[in-house]
Amino acid sequence: MAIEMRVVGLDIAKNVFQVHGVDRRGETVLRKRLRRSQVGDFFRQQIPCLIGIEATQGAHYWARVLRTFGQEVRLWLRSLSSPI
Repeated sequence: MAIEMRVVGLDIAKNVFQVHGVDRRGETVLRKRLRRSQVGDFFRQQIPCLIGIEATQGAHYWARVLRTFGQEVRLWLRSLSSPI
C-alpha cells in the first residue's frame, strides 16, 4: 500500500534502516524500521518522492537501487549540515 509522502529521510545502517516520511504540509506520516532485505520492496510500492540519504559508503548503492523505482534521491554530507 502506497503512502502519500513528499520527502523521505532514509538512515542507512548495516542491517536496520530507519525511514521517516513527511507529507506536503511537513507533517510526519511514516516512521518505520526496515531490514536491509525489505528496503527495495518497500520503496518499489511507494509513490515517487524525494529521498534524502547521508553520503556514506553504501549510500551510492542505495541511491542507484531507489532510482530504478522512479524515486528522486539526493545525497548530502553531514559535515555541510548545520545543527538546528
